[in-house]
Amino acid sequence: MSTSRKQVILGAYLGGVNHSTAWWHPEAGSQIDFDSFEHTARTAERGKFDFFFLAEGLILRERAGQIFDQDIIGRPDTLTVLASLAAVTEHLGLAGTINTTFNEPYELARQFASLDHLSGGRAAWNVVTSFDEFTGQNFRRGGYLAPADRYARAEETLNAVRALWDSWREDDLAADRESGRFLARAEAGEFAFHSGQFDIAGRFDVPRSPQGRPVILQAGVSPQGRAFAAANADAIFSPYGKLPEAAEFYRDIKARAVAAGRSADDIKILPSASFVLGDTEAEAIEKYHAIRNEQVTGQTALILLEQIWNRDLSAYDPEGPVPAIDPDPDAPPIIQGRAFVHQDRFATAQRLRDVAEAKKLTLREAVIDQFERGPLVGTPAQVAQQIDDFVSNDGSDGFILGSHLVPSGLDEFVDRVVPLLQDRGALRTEYTGNTLRDNLGLPPVRSATTVAAEG
Repeated sequence: MSTSRKQVILGAYLGGVNHSTAWWHPEAGSQIDFDSFEHTARTAERGKFDFFFLAEGLILRERAGQIFDQDIIGRPDTLTVLASLAAVTEHLGLAGTINTTFNEPYELARQFASLDHLSGGRAAWNVVTSFDEFTGQNFRRGGYLAPADRYARAEETLNAVRALWDSWREDDLAADRESGRFLARAEAGEFAFHSGQFDIAGRFDVPRSPQGRPVILQAGVSPQGRAFAAANADAIFSPYGKLPEAAEFYRDIKARAVAAGRSADDIKILPSASFVLGDTEAEAIEKYHAIRNEQVTGQTALILLEQIWNRDLSAYDPEGPVPAIDPDPDAPPIIQGRAFVHQDRFATAQRLRDVAEAKKLTLREAVIDQFERGPLVGTPAQVAQQIDDFVSNDGSDGFILGSHLVPSGLDEFVDRVVPLLQDRGALRTEYTGNTLRDNLGLPPVRSATTVAAEG
């Protein structure tokens, strides 16, 4: 296998019940049972994927004060699931989304360092902020922070967590490992961190983990989010699944990383993608359209648009035109507990109208057309080529793949597409690294030279 070809990074996610999950399918399994998580993770490892990823839900979502029944209702704690998966996998990275607004640096540092130890160096933290006051009701702080304050707290939280991880120096840890036990040394684990959000000092009780620091994941589309991710993340989730906008985002993030004093290779760009395979291209396209038509019901389409319009659209016909009225961003949110991912409500609404008019689409058809992020559709050979071409042309460094069918949907990709990527020399045939950081091609974490940090 050629080693000069740009390698494809692959992540697998189990996203829960939402508008992309075929929860009604006779082969669909539980979103909660450990068997579903285990099956997906084992399949991903069989396919030599880099990591398994879990998103996070901190509150039951609502529409107009009622439980939002088109999304996941309940999910086990992320870190508990990942720690359990560490026992049934050997090489697969384990990535979890944990919020910086509602957690303290000491507990975050302790949890992820522990996961890194338990997994032998396979932990990753997707750093996110809160996005609404509604979610904060479940937490002691009340939860609300203005957008600028959310990023300030996120950055200070991450800096504090790194200070805690770095407070165990490499020479301390080496001596402890040589003795066969962890020693309580006066100098090991001592830290102090002072910033606008935190004034903490003490001794960190988890020795430096196998990766030095767990891998940091982040997502950011706004200028502030891009700047934060480029300066801090090892990998960033891209919202762009089509060239050339994906390539433009790729160039922007890499340039920002260099401007922040890093190498462009120090950060990986990873969009999410779904896939549909067929024995012929026509069969795959037909299968894709059938799945999407079942996923996006009329009710689903209206709810997705309500998040943009922030209005009750239940009186509109899903098979009629896109609403001509404007969004109402100043009204109380009609959809609660779901992150708003569109930067401009008015521009997004107008784009949907324009697309519907140009393509002669109904409201529901316009949602299907616009709410899919670059699906991979075709024969196994075509999908392998799509992935390889996208990565080779710097649209991304890889993909985070999810299936509409939980938990068995990923099996088809691993059985039919992975061997073709390996034949192309674009995907490993065996794991070669000892840690997730190694397998992602990230630089090693340098030994800490100090045990105190100022934010």
